[in-house]
Amino acid sequence: MRACVWGALFCLACLLGTLVPSVWAVDLNDELTGEEKSAFDEILTPVMKIYNLVKYSASAIAAIALLFAAIGYMTSGSDPRKRDSAKNTAGYVVMGLFIIWATPYIVNFLV
Repeated sequence: MRACVWGALFCLACLLGTLVPSVWAVDLNDELTGEEKSAFDEILTPVMKIYNLVKYSASAIAAIALLFAAIGYMTSGSDPRKRDSAKNTAGYVVMGLFIIWATPYIVNFLV
């Protein structure tokens, strides 16, 4: 157990040791040129296509999961454990959908 914790701490230290100096080397106040913006948009186009595919696929799966949660809630009868399980499932599905759909807005806000 201790070896695992020390290994994780070592990996974190190595990551921070390589990441922090490279972040300090970047000047974030420089404006992008038109060529850099077009190159970034060219890279971003397939990434957004994949994101949209994942977003809509996850939404379809979430609709099915919500349906099963609703059926589980309706058929729970007086069993509080089944009712709580169905409510938790619905809550997690809604939370996941919120995260998936809000991600671009959160990223734009941070950038």
